[in-house]
Parts: sequence; C-alpha cells; structure tokens
Amino acid sequence: MSTEIGGRSCTATITVPATSANLGPGFDCLGLALDLRNEFVVTRDGPDLPVAGHKTRYTVQVAGVDADKVPANRRNLMISAVEAVFAAVGRRPAAVALSITNCIPVGSGLGSSSSAIIAGLAAGNALVDGGLSPSEILAMAVTMEGHPDNVAPAMLGGLVLGVLPDADYGPAELIVRRMTPPPWKVVIVLPDFYLPTSKARAVLPSGLSRGESIFNTSRFGLLLEALTSGDTTYLRTAMADRLHQPHRLAIIPGARDAYQAAYEAGAAGVALSGAGPSLLAFATGNGQSEARAMTRAFAAAGMNSRTWLLEPSATGITIAIETA
Repeated sequence: MSTEIGGRSCTATITVPATSANLGPGFDCLGLALDLRNEFVVTRDGPDLPVAGHKTRYTVQVAGVDADKVPANRRNLMISAVEAVFAAVGRRPAAVALSITNCIPVGSGLGSSSSAIIAGLAAGNALVDGGLSPSEILAMAVTMEGHPDNVAPAMLGGLVLGVLPDADYGPAELIVRRMTPPPWKVVIVLPDFYLPTSKARAVLPSGLSRGESIFNTSRFGLLLEALTSGDTTYLRTAMADRLHQPHRLAIIPGARDAYQAAYEAGAAGVALSGAGPSLLAFATGNGQSEARAMTRAFAAAGMNSRTWLLEPSATGITIAIETA
C-alpha cells in the first residue's frame, strides 16, 4: 500500500506502554508507565482529501493478547482518535490500514484504551502532517479519556502527575509533571473477572468526610515522596486509600485476600491498578513470591488469573516514520 503526503510514502510504527493509574490515593491524577507495550503499524493510501464530504476507508488487523476483544472495525478506539486529528486539521487520507499487535490485556486496569488513544492521535498527526504539538496531542487525549492519569504516562513515560484545568481556581491549561519512576519490580496479577469501568465508578461514594479527606491527602503527599525517592519505609502507609480501593476491592472476587496476601509475601506496596480488576504490587526482590501469593488468593475465590513481572518504563510513546 503506497502513501502520498506531499509526494512521499509514509508508514508510522508506534509503540505505547501500559500504565497503572491511581496507585492508591492518587485517584484520577497519578499514573506510572510500565514496560509492556502495544505496537501499532499505520499506513495511509491515496491523496489528502477535505474532511467535509469524504470518509477514510479503514482496514484493521489485530493480533496478540486479547485480540478477540479489540474491534477490527470503525468501533476501534484508535480510529476514533485518528478521526479526531483529521477533524482538527481539516483533511484526511482516502484510506488507512492499521495493524495492531496487542500486548496490554483489555479491560484490565492497565491502560489499554489509553494506549489506543495516544497511538491514534500520534498516527493521525503523522499521516497528514498535522503539525500538532505534543502538548496539543496530550490535551486531546485527556479530553477523550476524561482524566490524565493513564494517557499522560502512556505518552511521556515515567511517573506522571496530571492537574486538570479549572475555571474557578486554575490552571487555565492542563499541567503535567513527569518524575523518574521508582526502581522496584512491578507485579501485576489480573483475575479472570469482567469489571466494566461504569460499574467500578458506580460503587464510589458520593463524597468523603473531613477525616477521610485528610487521610487521603496526607497519604498522597507521602506517596509522591516514596515513589520519587525510592524509599519503601512508609510505602504501605502511603498507598492506603479511602476513596475508591475499599469499594472496588469488595466487588472483585478474591481481591481483598489477594491484596493482603501480597503484603504477607513481602510486597512493599499494593494497589488496585486503575479501576481494576488487576492488582499491582511493588516488590524490592524478583516479585515471584508476591505473584504466587496473589494468584493463590484469587484461585481460592474461584478466579483464574494472569501474571506479569514488569519494570516501570521511563519511555513513553515511540514513533518511527518511514517515507519514500
């Protein structure tokens, strides 16, 4: 398939890391990139056309982990992101082919949807020479996702804090602060349990008491210190939370026992990854004992599970463009 952008052929090969968001009290604002990556190869065909009155023809191929759960049609979230760029810049190619190698499990709390959004926005920008800056792409990603805790580390790598714009108190624009990720092994255990984000959101309380608010804000400050210094002394205390984790752990079979089992096996810190159902454990060793303990706890509740032993990733999105 040939591609024309100002007389050049173009194929973009993009990789995007998995992410773990919230990390306890960092609800909807803190996320960590992990060394598990989806790969997207995107090729365009035909000349640029005006957006008005034209549609891009898409072909989609998906392979890898949970490939059967990734839509191979226009319902694919990556296409929605590509289309957002075409609409923003006012032009589109006649046809686009997507080849996706999926490594991030779908519906896991590991940022599968964020990887598709970031990849799609970057791909759309590359394929039509859109001229969008990284900050503009990130702002579009946050608008699509609704919060920055997954898309920001997916794009930037590392440990990222995101602060949304606010009309009353500011900031006027999205603020992101990227920090060096902690040096520990990251153990991910994913039970075979379907937890839609809508259900995970529905169980959250409508508000917190003053004491609960103080509990979370004090631990969030302590968590940033622990993650950026690499000091595990108070990490268990820092990762405690009263806003979302107790409520979500309660609706995932075996999750409370797996959470406790990880600590008993020596984990330095444990959290629900994103909205779940994955659990994340920080390990200062190889992480195998923590992984076995969580797996056994889920099994005792009748849940099969999958395990990944990962490292934090300092690298966010990568993109290589071939032209001829």
